[in-house]
Amino acid sequence: MTTQIRVLLADDHKLVRAGIRSLLARLPDVEVIAEASDGREAIQLVEKNEPQIVLMDLAMPELNGLEATQHLTRTFPKVRVIILSIYADEEHVYQALCAGAAGYLLKGAATEELELAIRSVARGETYLSPPVSKPVIMEYIRRTNAGRNSRERLSPRQTQILKLIAEGKTTKQVALELAISVKTVETHRSALMMRVGVRDVAGLVRYAVRIGLVDLRL
Repeated sequence: MTTQIRVLLADDHKLVRAGIRSLLARLPDVEVIAEASDGREAIQLVEKNEPQIVLMDLAMPELNGLEATQHLTRTFPKVRVIILSIYADEEHVYQALCAGAAGYLLKGAATEELELAIRSVARGETYLSPPVSKPVIMEYIRRTNAGRNSRERLSPRQTQILKLIAEGKTTKQVALELAISVKTVETHRSALMMRVGVRDVAGLVRYAVRIGLVDLRL
């Protein structure tokens, strides 16, 4: 008998989940056992249903995909996470891999690629969508590790967001100033916390002051 691959879907858009569920229904050995609309619910459902694979949207409310992935891979090491994202740049992919993701699948990928990603990850492999080349990832890792100090290891966008946060700007204000979405700001903020090893905004502010990004003296 063929072993069933148990999959949990985590995406805050019902239509996206319905579309993925419909595609996976065509695969006799793949079973969608649960659906979550945010990262926090995904963690709860993983504990309850014990899936092998989680298809995790990168940008979700409550707890985004990066934060949820980091928690899952630490708490449930047997669970494999495939990040679903619209972003093909190396920074987002690197953040996902650092969080413990076993795969990174672009939402614009061909339907056949979804099956390929699931089967690859189920075999214990790491899967990256073709536009996300491994050499690009390795170059990004080399470049970020080559910085002479902590500030140089941040990307230009991360530095912008960190500076605005340290200046007291809210998530919405940061999004408006940089002309990006609130979800994108939240994703970058979570990645910053993981990168510099802090757990809250206060920690980010202290870090920004320490590296000389802002000066809070009156």
